[in-house]
Amino acid sequence: MEMFCYQCEQAAKGTGCDAFGICGKSPEVAALQDLLLAAAQGISMNAAAAGRSDHDMDIFVIEALFTTVTNVDFDPDRLDALLDRGALLLERSREFAASAGEPQGAAALVPVSTREGRVAQAATHGVQAHIASYGADASGLIDMIVYGLKGAASYADHASILGKEDPAVYAEFHRLLAITGKTDHRGDDLLDVAMQTGALSLRVMELLDSANTGAYGHPEPTRVNTEAVAGKCVLISGHDLRDLDALLDQTAGKGINVYTHGEMLPCHAYPGLKKHPHLAGNWGGAWQDQAKDFAAFPGAILMTTNCIQKPRESYNERIFTCGLVGWPGVTHIADRNFGPVIAAALAAPGFAESAAPREITVGFGRNAVLGVADTVIDAVKSGAIRHFFLIGGCDGIKPGRSYYTELATKVPEDCVVMTLACGKFRFNKLEFGEIGGLPRLLDIGQCNDAYSAIRIAGALAEAFGCGVNDLPLSLVLSWYEQKAITVLLALLHLGVSGIRIGPSLPAFLTPNVIDVLVEKFDVKPITTADQDLADMLGETVGAADRRRASRPTR
Repeated sequence: MEMFCYQCEQAAKGTGCDAFGICGKSPEVAALQDLLLAAAQGISMNAAAAGRSDHDMDIFVIEALFTTVTNVDFDPDRLDALLDRGALLLERSREFAASAGEPQGAAALVPVSTREGRVAQAATHGVQAHIASYGADASGLIDMIVYGLKGAASYADHASILGKEDPAVYAEFHRLLAITGKTDHRGDDLLDVAMQTGALSLRVMELLDSANTGAYGHPEPTRVNTEAVAGKCVLISGHDLRDLDALLDQTAGKGINVYTHGEMLPCHAYPGLKKHPHLAGNWGGAWQDQAKDFAAFPGAILMTTNCIQKPRESYNERIFTCGLVGWPGVTHIADRNFGPVIAAALAAPGFAESAAPREITVGFGRNAVLGVADTVIDAVKSGAIRHFFLIGGCDGIKPGRSYYTELATKVPEDCVVMTLACGKFRFNKLEFGEIGGLPRLLDIGQCNDAYSAIRIAGALAEAFGCGVNDLPLSLVLSWYEQKAITVLLALLHLGVSGIRIGPSLPAFLTPNVIDVLVEKFDVKPITTADQDLADMLGETVGAADRRRASRPTR
């Protein structure tokens, strides 16, 4: 079987995976995901034509988009079940469109019930098919929109789980996804649609922020232990706060310590979650370190949302998935009844003894930072703070990401580093010190907490009577998967310019499209830490190089 996928940063040879996904996605899974995306497009095209949908359609489109994000669902049986559900909803959406006039969406997508038939049908709905139809430039822009919608769907899914939904948001998903399924595309129009996707992304991040803080309170600066505590244990990875909440409730009083991994680290800052005394700390690093981290963890492991890799044999029997995550042969918890996880934790040896505590600080969301805004503003006006750097985003496997560690450690001592997402693990255990009592390293949270960073930047711009682009602020982002595209489009929609992106540029963006982004938004690929730091500070390379040596870990 053949496949083609170039949606993430680890695309083979920098162009695309055409034999087997580096993420672990088989050609069969890739085909089923392509067909799932086509089903979602068809439903959205019909919903947009009809001017209406229903909640089942809304949720299906969100879940279908999220399911096809990198490192989410690798289980063909679960993908088949989603396609079965999608076939029924596609037919219902056609009835909606028919009642409003001629049905518009996915007329050629005839539901197929067999695996072989679905794989064959997917060949006409994959990336290569629309590259052949529209050309590389238009196809790349369409894919940028689709990938932005995939990332936004992940955030919409989290918000929905916590009871935060907006019919207007679902309608906009349908409208924008419907555009990507059309056949008459112009480059200028598609770039405008990409900016509209950025506007939707911003709204969805705001919705999720409201959901998280409404359920668990605003994040507070919190010290988090990163070493072992003696006792039985569960490790939870991914992004979903509701899953952690349920796990904490169900493990209470059972002598089980719960540790976060990867993007779950910011959860320690939420009052409604950190109130649990058995939320013991954070274990390991970013998602790509999970094989090493999980093998060394002597307890059960629960994967929520995305970021799963092929489990190793050493922990295959004690890893579980929930939500939309899936891997063939791994036990899936569909109803948040984590009894099997708890049983596995109790059967595992746990940590025999406690290690000496080593702590890091998290919880500098918008509420915490804006609470000391006067101090920050005074420090900028007095010259105590010269510049702000936002260094964060998705971490990944490919070489070149040491750039972010080097850049963060070479930032001068009179500057503040803000960070978010799993890119923080490149430097968040280093010592950065303080400026006038304010930590120089501010961990804002998960990737979706780019909303907090935007609010912080907006408040500072208002205080100084200038635009965000006039602030002493530089954005240096790392991308890996589609949620990073979502955040980027939100920033571009807001008119933020001069963003540096790395470690490589997306394979789906052609040179012509990149030229447009550079011309319109001054998007910059990263170069070297020294050169970029010098450019951002307006200094010579030599001056930047002399500023600061790398700091040791604690």
